[in-house]
Amino acid sequence: MIGPSSDAAELIVHLETLRSEENVAGMARFGIVTTRALGISNPDIRAVARLANKNHARAIELWRSDIREARLLALCTAEPKRLTTEEARNWANDFNSWEIVDCAADLFVEARLDELVAEFADDEREFVKRTAFAMIAGAAVHRKTEPDATVLAWLPLIEAHAGDPRNFVRKAINWALRSIGKRNLACHAPALALARALAESSDKTACWIGKDAVKELVGEKLLTRLK
Repeated sequence: MIGPSSDAAELIVHLETLRSEENVAGMARFGIVTTRALGISNPDIRAVARLANKNHARAIELWRSDIREARLLALCTAEPKRLTTEEARNWANDFNSWEIVDCAADLFVEARLDELVAEFADDEREFVKRTAFAMIAGAAVHRKTEPDATVLAWLPLIEAHAGDPRNFVRKAINWALRSIGKRNLACHAPALALARALAESSDKTACWIGKDAVKELVGEKLLTRLK
C-alpha cells in the first residue's frame, strides 16, 4: 500500500500497475505526448497524490523519471513554498505536452514565481512560452486577493506576443486574456479594450485571439456576474 512514506521508486511501481493502453491511444487524440505515458487519468493521479502527500525531494526524483504520470504526480506532490526558480526552470526545459505545462503553471503560480512569466514569454520554445500565459490565466483566476494591478501588468505581454501562430501558444494567450477580463469589473474593461484592439489587427493570429476574447467578454452572463 502506498502512503506518505513511499519513495519515488515505489510510487512509480504503483503507477505501472494502473497502466491503460486504451487510455494512451485516447490521449494521443487530444494532442497529449504519449511517448512515455502510462495512460492514467488525471483524477486517478490526484488520488495517488492524496495518498502520497507532499514531499518536495521525492517530487524532484519523480520528475527525473521522464514518465508522464510520474511527472504529473511530481507536480501534484511538490511543495510550492520550497520550489525554487531554478527548479522551475529545470522542469520547464523538459516540457513537451500542454497538460504537463498547465499543471506546472498552477504550481508555479502557487509558488509565486511571477518573475518567470516574462522570462518564459520571451522563450521561443512552444511549451515554455505556453507556460507564461497559462500562469497569467491561473493567477487571474486563483489569486483572488492579489492586487488587480499585478494581473493588469501582464496585458502588454499578451499584446506583444499575440502574433505567435503556434497552436499551444495562441490558445494560452487567448485563455490568459479571457481570464483577466473575467476576473472582475476593474480588470474587465482593460482586457476588453485590448481584445477589441487585437480583433482589428491585420495579423491573422492576433485577430483570432481578439475576436474570440471579445465574444466571451461581452456575454450577458459574464456581465451580469461582474456587476
